Amino acid sequence: MPAQQDESREQRTERLLEAVPKGLWVGGKQQPAASGKTFPVHNPATGEVLIEVSDAGPDDGAAALDAAVDAQDAWAQSPPRERAEILRAAYTAIADRKADMAHLMTLEMGKALPESEAEVAYGAEFFRWFSEEAARISGRFTPAPAGNGRILTLRRPVGPCLAITPWNFPLAMGTRKLGPAIAAGCTMIVKPAGATPLTMLMLGQILAEAGLPKGVVSILPTSRSSDLSAPLLGDARLRKLTFTGSTPVGRVLVKQSAEHLLRTSMELGGNAPFVVFDDADIDAAVDGAMLAKLRNGGEACTAANRFHVANAVRAAFTEKLVARMSDVRMGPGLDPGVQLGPLINSDQLTTVQGLVQDAIAKGARLLTGGVAPEGPGYFYPPTVLTDVPRDARILKEEVFGPVVAITGFDTEGEGIALANDTEYGLAAYVYTRDLSRALRIAENVESGMVGINRGVISDVAAPFGGIKASGFGREGGIEGIDEYLETRYVALPAP
Repeated sequence: MPAQQDESREQRTERLLEAVPKGLWVGGKQQPAASGKTFPVHNPATGEVLIEVSDAGPDDGAAALDAAVDAQDAWAQSPPRERAEILRAAYTAIADRKADMAHLMTLEMGKALPESEAEVAYGAEFFRWFSEEAARISGRFTPAPAGNGRILTLRRPVGPCLAITPWNFPLAMGTRKLGPAIAAGCTMIVKPAGATPLTMLMLGQILAEAGLPKGVVSILPTSRSSDLSAPLLGDARLRKLTFTGSTPVGRVLVKQSAEHLLRTSMELGGNAPFVVFDDADIDAAVDGAMLAKLRNGGEACTAANRFHVANAVRAAFTEKLVARMSDVRMGPGLDPGVQLGPLINSDQLTTVQGLVQDAIAKGARLLTGGVAPEGPGYFYPPTVLTDVPRDARILKEEVFGPVVAITGFDTEGEGIALANDTEYGLAAYVYTRDLSRALRIAENVESGMVGINRGVISDVAAPFGGIKASGFGREGGIEGIDEYLETRYVALPAP
């Protein structure tokens, strides 16, 4: 049911929680977990239970894989244009239900409603982009160099896939995987994060309404992730794993996937540097810092965590950033005017508090924020630390919260070295007016993505992914569909 213009916030909440699928999505329909178990989904703004959903286990994973295998051959042989039209129809349906999907997302994840609305628009774009890529899967035909035959290459779908998605972007992290898989002709099982399964369950319903054949996509919420994923990874019929989440979990999954040599795509943790050189436009750098830090409340793998600012401009940059951070309005994400919602849960709140306290204990200066308000909810205020020592944990670990940690530097080489002083390599941000310097930094910073004078770099038409401990593989762009295709070589005789 689409959003009603005259309904109250409470009425919309009640309607959506009543309408959203609460069972597992297998074979194009809802069904209860084989065990009959359910688990609660909480509102991080209050800590209260929103709803109970079915809790998938190993038997449900096996049933979903059976459905995926049964549907795979027919789906792989379906016309690319047919797959494209289904994705396009789903894109249109998401756009039509933007208000409902954003509201539901804020309920389960907590982010401010404008952030949720932006994610719905961004997430839908992956379906539109890959609807266009579906018809552009190509191979090649060429004479063999020795003249003794012809070389023909074909691109074929990898086969049944398992997608494990995180809680911080409940829609976009799913569409970024589902879009290319569907376009390529792969079936897929999606395991959404236990904290935020509702948005993905709604998406399953939308895909069915768009005409996606039964069994092509299954959605299995669970509170027992390893119990579900381990048997699937141990089944030789599964041919690909795509995962977005933490680096420690990613390492475990890569090891598990090695038994059957699965194709793997790993989009893992980040600890993005934000480097401001002495020739930067300081006002533009502050604007970019607010975007790079507070997008999604800082709960993003691309979030700027380490702010390395040239000492010549550090005082001016810090003063302006503190003023902006101090003015951010924090509160429940559905409240009008709120810019920063709660963190996802109490564990994440404890993590952020611990990183800030560690930095202060080691000599960092707290300029704003730093103290969590009393509950309910898991709120943490916009926080700025400066003079952060090199041994502070916050410079080494992913923050996933609205905390800025500022350090200074003097030379270009020192700025690059500080940016690269991490095991991660997902995103980096650089502010400078010197084009030559910008190109030098882009070539020398160890990161899969670099933003030059930009605080937001994600784009459906660009390849998203990292290096080092931030993973491998790319999502989005023309590269994204390659992760779901294998190349087949056919040797032909000379004519």
